[in-house]
Amino acid sequence: MPGAIVIGAGPGIGTAVAQRFAREGLAVALLARSRATVDAALASVAAIRSDTIGVTADVTDEHALRAALDQVVDRLGVPEVLVYNAALIQSDELGQLTASEQLDAWAVNVVGAITAAAHLGQAMAQAGHGTILLTGGMPEPVPDVTSLSLGKAGIRALAQLLARAYEPSGVHVATVTVGGTVAPGSAFDPDEIAEQYWRLHTQPPGAWEREVLYSGPLTPPAALPR
Repeated sequence: MPGAIVIGAGPGIGTAVAQRFAREGLAVALLARSRATVDAALASVAAIRSDTIGVTADVTDEHALRAALDQVVDRLGVPEVLVYNAALIQSDELGQLTASEQLDAWAVNVVGAITAAAHLGQAMAQAGHGTILLTGGMPEPVPDVTSLSLGKAGIRALAQLLARAYEPSGVHVATVTVGGTVAPGSAFDPDEIAEQYWRLHTQPPGAWEREVLYSGPLTPPAALPR
């Protein structure tokens, strides 16, 4: 049974993406730092697929994240889809955070994605198929959210590096760059955004997009240059 792992399965994009893939018949594993977050997501996704599983791990704890991913692979096998949606969203102007606080933010926003992709990417490549999807944002840096702006720039660069590593073996790598604040019923409704994750996953080789800029439902998502 093909499966999808969603890291950062909180309310909003994470849960919406998990629901979207579950509706297409994929077994889904949800990963978040807190048990409460995992249980809330499970309540939503398990209504679609009763075999949905949830695990907890702090993405900044490399050992714990790798162990959680191994636990999922033991249950579902090598995933067909890996989604990294974790982020530390906070207001911080340039120089406001200490060096340690900036590193903490970078660890969530970028390093966790590196750990997850490095842990599972080679097995996906050996299988010869699959999709790695990263939640991007901040198409332009925003001074009031410096650490997140830097983190999303890192995610964009990481997607390029992962694509060079894994796309020759048949694994599609892409980011969905969300250009606004996500909220149900808004121009950045998580269910609408989740459609882009599914669309990217189902693209055939030769038509793969590397980055999609989502700027709202009234404007078709733009495929940015590779």
